[in-house]
Amino acid sequence: MSTEHDPLGSPAALAEGLARTGYLADTGLATAGFLAVRLERPVFLEGEAGAGKTAFAAALAQVRGIELIRLQCYEGLDVAQALYDWDFPRQILHLRTVEATGGTDPAAMEAGLYDRRFLLARPLLRALEAAPCVLLIDEIDRADDEFEAYLLELLADWAVTIPELGRVAAATPPTVVITSNRTREVHDALKRRCLYHWVAHPDPDREAAILRLRLPQLSARLTAQVALATARLRDLDLVKPPGIAEAIDWAQALDALGADEVTVPLADVTLGAALKVREDLDRVRGRLPALVAEGWEG
Repeated sequence: MSTEHDPLGSPAALAEGLARTGYLADTGLATAGFLAVRLERPVFLEGEAGAGKTAFAAALAQVRGIELIRLQCYEGLDVAQALYDWDFPRQILHLRTVEATGGTDPAAMEAGLYDRRFLLARPLLRALEAAPCVLLIDEIDRADDEFEAYLLELLADWAVTIPELGRVAAATPPTVVITSNRTREVHDALKRRCLYHWVAHPDPDREAAILRLRLPQLSARLTAQVALATARLRDLDLVKPPGIAEAIDWAQALDALGADEVTVPLADVTLGAALKVREDLDRVRGRLPALVAEGWEG
């Protein structure tokens, strides 16, 4: 396949392919994604919540036409939840069935309990067995240090040993996207195994381009105003600044009300589409005239 039509032929070609899925990546992010695939290295995307890190992994899988496997991290995540577990109810049912049919050999009964059909593959094991796939390890900063340490071992050779079954290795290493909202510092050992890219919120021009791509029915004026107002919201000291998804929601809400521009009354009644914390709503409502003014600089 020529690089002209191959979405993985160059960073620019990947950016074009991502755009066809509805995701507008800047040059740096497209290059990081291209290198992650070409070099078979995980890419570590860090940035504010809502900047498009998770959506990038989904768009990358869509561009390549392969499965996206997502592991959502959280405090207390362990190997049984991330890698594999045994289906105990089915094992017990199997054991009772064998006993009912006259099975008495303890060794054979125990071996039968740990057959592959009773293994529940969690996201990490599914990624090892899928060929190829995009593995999204989402919000690694929410997981514990112990899980980070285990992940380091997995990234080293893309193989695990299941005591009852043996070694499982990936025939084709997955393309790995690890995201962090920086709620805590992730250990350098993990970052060193990855390509790193900081994902910032888009500037008003790029956010307007995203809105045009996702909501082509919006008027040009409404699109530009929502993008600018969202950028101004992010400049305020908010508990939860709006992400790209909130900008899209806000624009959709205004469009549903028949708006072709952002006015103070419309902004007031639709602000809950962009802000999700009461303190933020209270802080912003007193500044709405400035927020939607053409020349306000924050």
